[in-house]
Amino acid sequence: MEKKNKATDRTLSPVDGRAKDRVDSVDPYGFERSKDFDYESYEELMSEYLVVLTRRSIKWSKLLKGKRKVQKNVKLKRYVRKGIPNEHRALIWMAASGAQDQLERNPGYYQSLLRAEHDPKLVETICTDLNRTFPDNVQFRKTSNPCLQKALYNVLLATGYHNPVVGYCQGMNFIAGYLLIITKDEEKSFWLMEALLGRILPDYYSPVMLGLKTDQETMMDHNVMWTLVVSRWFICLYIDILPVETVLRIWDCLFYEGSKILFRVALTLIHHNQALIQQAQSLPDVCQNFKQITHGPFVDECHTFMQKIFTEPGSLSMATLTKLRATIRSRIITEELGPTDPEN
Repeated sequence: MEKKNKATDRTLSPVDGRAKDRVDSVDPYGFERSKDFDYESYEELMSEYLVVLTRRSIKWSKLLKGKRKVQKNVKLKRYVRKGIPNEHRALIWMAASGAQDQLERNPGYYQSLLRAEHDPKLVETICTDLNRTFPDNVQFRKTSNPCLQKALYNVLLATGYHNPVVGYCQGMNFIAGYLLIITKDEEKSFWLMEALLGRILPDYYSPVMLGLKTDQETMMDHNVMWTLVVSRWFICLYIDILPVETVLRIWDCLFYEGSKILFRVALTLIHHNQALIQQAQSLPDVCQNFKQITHGPFVDECHTFMQKIFTEPGSLSMATLTKLRATIRSRIITEELGPTDPEN
């Protein structure tokens, strides 16, 4: 078979579902592809996913009919689980998470945070991480136009000033970066950060990370003993763990259904690869095997993977998760702060 000319070949974009001239080194979200990127497998996968994207896009257009407001209901939830077209993601994420309501109730608030006097230490910490944020993404380079670094700085600064207990901690820059790539809007990204930190993932990024510790222990109740590895999945919301398109599909459901989605993804990865994980004889083996299960066709085929997360782990209601968390959280507070502490 004749080898294709990569300079003039056509590829499929998950962003808009259309075929376009391939830019060899960069994906539709601005991330540089590795030198050993398998174009042939990718295009075979995307040719199938394009059919799904096109079908979903038509259905979403009929559902929204140009509306800028949506109400949560059973039909919308079903649509979200099947994937939100990229052009509608900002709208649905904002509506489903409550971020749109907060934005409308607080006109001018984001700009007031940026105008306020800021803690030099907070500014320094954020600035230190700016150049470390997606060095493999062309949109975050100082030479790009526009460069998302300034927008990223603003979102993180406003977030830190809005929530001084959390301020800024590593990992938040990557989450804010993903939000900016999708929304292309600072204020929307700020309110989505507020929704994540304040409601969807409470206490994940606080100084003692009580929320994250609670969810680590909650995973152990599902017979998952590899909490050190899984905690990284949770804290970065699967960024740099799973393929970009798969992460965005996970976030579609995360903003709509809440943090139980993080558990569903983790349990699906583990259940599907149980035999491989159980072969591990040491911590390095565990780490290597966990790295292995986040690569390959199972996670690349995001549409099939997302169908699996709602079947493989079985029932996992938010009510059950909330009850389990409350028990574990109380125990952690007692162990770490002592029974006489006023928070206990």
